[in-house]
Amino acid sequence: MTDRSISTCFHALIPCAGTGSRAGTVQPKQYQQVAGQPMVMLTLQALAQVPQLASGWVILSPGDDHVWVEQAWPQRFKRLACGGASRAESVFNGLQAMLAAGLDPQDWVLVHDAARCLVSHESVTRLIETCQHDAVGGLLALPLPDTLKTEESGRVAATVPREHKWLAQTPQMFRLQMLHDALADVAGSGFAGITDEASAIERLGMKPRLVEGSAQNFKVTYPADFALAEAIIRSRT
Repeated sequence: MTDRSISTCFHALIPCAGTGSRAGTVQPKQYQQVAGQPMVMLTLQALAQVPQLASGWVILSPGDDHVWVEQAWPQRFKRLACGGASRAESVFNGLQAMLAAGLDPQDWVLVHDAARCLVSHESVTRLIETCQHDAVGGLLALPLPDTLKTEESGRVAATVPREHKWLAQTPQMFRLQMLHDALADVAGSGFAGITDEASAIERLGMKPRLVEGSAQNFKVTYPADFALAEAIIRSRT
């Protein structure tokens, strides 16, 4: 039976301290212009449309010198310069800051990539509505649509069945204290093997819920991705 007395506040955490070396940009990729705005601003504007989110926490590098335009800054979102050397460390530091600020440890936190600027508020709302009474939490993901191969020395080693395989996306939604403790458990190893929040939760023996997302919610990673993201944004407007 679900305990309805458990907190049902929701917060977004956006790690924004990376360099995006694969993107081929002079500046960190989250600040690259897409449709006339730094990409991270598009991400924040999408999340700001989710009415359930009580607050947003953008985790920056301590040396971040980006010039922020305050007029475009969404309400309920704040910036903290406590980013780490890896994405997992930035998330962990952000969770510590949220707890230190007095947020309820049982609140939900939705961790979202700054470079997933095409996320829709409908997808985020679907994740919240699906997982808000779940014992573990969950993440947006897509069933693998393509044939999957393993490789050895540049040649196909095997074909891997694609049934029951999903592409993980973000946001990924878990209880604040649960996710903090899961990451604290691997902090001493430099967060080895932690590629997303769900992988940290899985190490505790729990099984996050998969909630189908959208193919448009891809992570802008390579140079060609910027043009594709811009074309999708312009097609929406």
